[in-house]
Amino acid sequence: MSNNTSRSAWARIGAHQSWANTADRTARTAPARAALEQKFLDQADGDARRAESLRKAHYARLALKSAQARRRRVEGGDAV
Repeated sequence: MSNNTSRSAWARIGAHQSWANTADRTARTAPARAALEQKFLDQADGDARRAESLRKAHYARLALKSAQARRRRVEGGDAV
């Protein structure tokens, strides 16, 4: 097992253990979710409707990239 593989394995174990010890997952992730929503609001100069469109565009881009990566994997292209 290479050093990077070992480090990744230990990080994955630590992450799983950390989440196993988390009683309130929603509370743990609340600051990150609030910060992301604030980022969209800042980009939209405080306009909630524009912020919502920015958020939807962001998630649509993520979905497109995910679909493209899955397609490449199925077709035997680059692993992602």
